[in-house]
Amino acid sequence: MTDSKIDLWAIETARYSDGIRMICGVDEAGRGPLAGPVYAAAVILPRGLHIDGLNDSKKLTEKKREALFDVITSEALAYGIGSASEKEIDEINILQATFLAMRRAIEALPVRPDLALIDGNRDSDFGVKSETVIRGDSLSANIAAASILAKVTRDRVMMQYAGQYPQYGFEVHKGYGTKRHYEALRQFGPCPIHRQSFLKKFYENG
Repeated sequence: MTDSKIDLWAIETARYSDGIRMICGVDEAGRGPLAGPVYAAAVILPRGLHIDGLNDSKKLTEKKREALFDVITSEALAYGIGSASEKEIDEINILQATFLAMRRAIEALPVRPDLALIDGNRDSDFGVKSETVIRGDSLSANIAAASILAKVTRDRVMMQYAGQYPQYGFEVHKGYGTKRHYEALRQFGPCPIHRQSFLKKFYENG
């Protein structure tokens, strides 16, 4: 089955039929990078809204994500964005920091959802009823929208950090462990936004 044939509203429609009214999708961006915060977004779209090109943010170009960001933020009934800093990631680990960012995104919603659809297979206490959806960013309209808001927001933040720390090339790799990034780390060492807990192999390998 191709993505174009997937009904992005199938999961939500099934929950609506169970009597659930307000559903938000939640997704994160930035679990894997060596630097910067992890971001999450929670989005409540109008029921059945079709947004042309809506998909998992990783399958879209940067230009398309930016365009969809504007559509989603203007059309959504509500959205919230949350983050956890690199220091919080080092203190509580990336999984717990991701959950923290997701909780903050849900708490940032101006309305309380009846159900949060969480991308992935790991659940936590998000303060509302929640349900995990594996590959949710390709299967749920609300999660797909959240994936785009989280990704675009984090990328914009990393572009700002690129201005503060130009030697690392954050504008290119957004903090991920590319060859260029590791070369910059070897030359300049880590900067304040690097996740120390992610650099253990770097330190071990010298």
